[in-house]
Amino acid sequence: MKRVGRVIVPLVLSVLLAPLGSPSLRAQELRVRRQVRIPDIPGYQTLKCDFHIHTVFSDGSVWPNVRAEEAWREGLDAIAITDHIEYQPHADDLPTKHNRAFEIAKPHGDQLGLIVIRGSEVTRAMPPGHLNAVFLTSSEPLDTVEWRDSLEAARKQGAFIFWNHPGWTGQQPDGVARWYPEHGALVDRDQLHGIEVINARSYYPEAHRWALEKDLAILGNSDIHAPLNLDYDARDGDHRPTTLVFAKDDSPEAIREALFARRTAAYSGNLLIGKEEFLRPIFEASIEVLTPAVTAKQGGQAWVQIRNDSDVRYELNGGGSVEGVSAPEDVVLSANRTSLVAIGVDEVTEPGVVRVELPYTVDNLLLEPGTGLPYELVLEVEVVPAEE
Repeated sequence: MKRVGRVIVPLVLSVLLAPLGSPSLRAQELRVRRQVRIPDIPGYQTLKCDFHIHTVFSDGSVWPNVRAEEAWREGLDAIAITDHIEYQPHADDLPTKHNRAFEIAKPHGDQLGLIVIRGSEVTRAMPPGHLNAVFLTSSEPLDTVEWRDSLEAARKQGAFIFWNHPGWTGQQPDGVARWYPEHGALVDRDQLHGIEVINARSYYPEAHRWALEKDLAILGNSDIHAPLNLDYDARDGDHRPTTLVFAKDDSPEAIREALFARRTAAYSGNLLIGKEEFLRPIFEASIEVLTPAVTAKQGGQAWVQIRNDSDVRYELNGGGSVEGVSAPEDVVLSANRTSLVAIGVDEVTEPGVVRVELPYTVDNLLLEPGTGLPYELVLEVEVVPAEE
């Protein structure tokens, strides 16, 4: 019971009558999860993951369990804690314990239903540069003098190993990624399985080409060091780069299997990067032509409605004129909206039903550097005489 003046008021009532602006209720309003709307594809779930995250146990500024909640709030399904092995700038304040950040983050992730994966960053000069190993059983064996021994220790644990920020100016002064003989040797020794095509806000076209040529998993990760909201403003639609993993289910084992099978894509800003076998079903599951059959007069136009049920704003280029029916060169399908696309009919087009396939390229769905996803907008247009 709580005494207020001379009146005894039940404590539960005083809580219910608390002003809406009280810190406790405001905190509850902030602790909400955003849904990331990118559809599943046939046979697989589309999981949103970040496999490159730092905490105070290396050069990050955030306690590990906060990393788990940041990711949960942003709608992610899994994260890997990947603090540096060799670089420990907080050693005067915290002991060097390579497994400790994971041990702190995982229980909170478990409470939230977020998968937290044990990982570490092997931090060496170029070559080979910085590489992450995830799905480790322990990070301690990676603390070796020779980098080859460190990566072999990760391989023996069955870890998935990938090359971080291959075009980072800290190791590639001109910002151009270079493939060294050492990286080829790592592939041959089963010690390199993926590559960051996107790191933070940087896209590396060279890394994209290598992923395709050398059969490496395409990854996009945040490499986050500061509190998330200092680098990304989720309120304004901004989001960290993530790796889309096409997994058989939402378990750690399924994520690991999908990574080794190279069933991944990178998602950053409004850009999706991946193989056509993954990006096409995402696009086709996202959009629906609500009016595939329209009527237009000769010399007139009709409006085609296209619904986009995803968080990706699709940018199409192409169109032109087919069978006397024309479509605009540039089409934008806004995220989570229905867009109107104007279809024109030439004055000399014969009356009747015309079936057209209008060729487009989805420019922000990259299959390889500079090459977007081809798409045909298929319509039936009933052309009626101008005088009707």
